[in-house]
Formats: sequence, C-alpha cells, structure tokens
Amino acid sequence: MPHVLVEVRREYSPEEEIALMDAVHSALRTAFRIPPSDRHVRLVAHEPHRFACPPGKAQPDRYTLVSVDAFAGRSLDAKRALYREIVESLEPLGIPGDHVSIVVRDIALTNWGIRGGVAACDVDLGFDVTV
Repeated sequence: MPHVLVEVRREYSPEEEIALMDAVHSALRTAFRIPPSDRHVRLVAHEPHRFACPPGKAQPDRYTLVSVDAFAGRSLDAKRALYREIVESLEPLGIPGDHVSIVVRDIALTNWGIRGGVAACDVDLGFDVTV
C-alpha cells in the first residue's frame, strides 16, 4: 500500500499526467508486487521557481522527484528494482534517467491506520511486503 507523490517542475497535459502516474504505479506493481488496485499516487506540478533543481541538468524542466511511503519490509533488491523500473518507465515520457530522484521511506505497519482506522499490522493485507 505505498503512497506515492510525484513532483514535477512544469505543466503537463492531463493525459501526460495520467501517463506519469501510471508509469510509477506500474513500476511499483512490478518491483514491490502490489496488487493492481493498490493505487495511491498523487502528482504535483510546481512552478519552477518553487522547486529547485540540482545544477547541471540538461532539461531542468523535466526534473522529477518521486517519494514513496511504504510499509517496512521490502528488501534492498526490491528497492533497487523499483528505482530501475521507475526510471525506465519515465524515460519514454521524455524524462531523462538522470533527471529522476527517488526517495523510499519505510514505515512500520504499526504507524499506518487503514481500512477504517485499523492499524495495518492488525489487517490481512492480501499481499506480502517482504519481497
């Protein structure tokens, strides 16, 4: 049940925004093996002056930050796969691989309230987080 925030430095069309969100969700499905219906993806388009970009980027308007809050338990290999999958899925959308920054925050199941305010550790999630 990862919650994802994709932050960009330019305006995209609604279709492009959906494609960006779909690409990141697809990467999560592949790397973290989450169910297709487990979709919690948000996209925020910042004015460029409100979102600093690391220097030296060839296309600073394409700089993209992906933040993933996830249940703790994913292996380093699963995270490596996620980083690779996200970059590879965004490249066809015109975002160079070196313009993508990804942050994964592991959060204990005891710190998630889901399904009507129940601690995630007390719920059968229907999938394994130890991938």
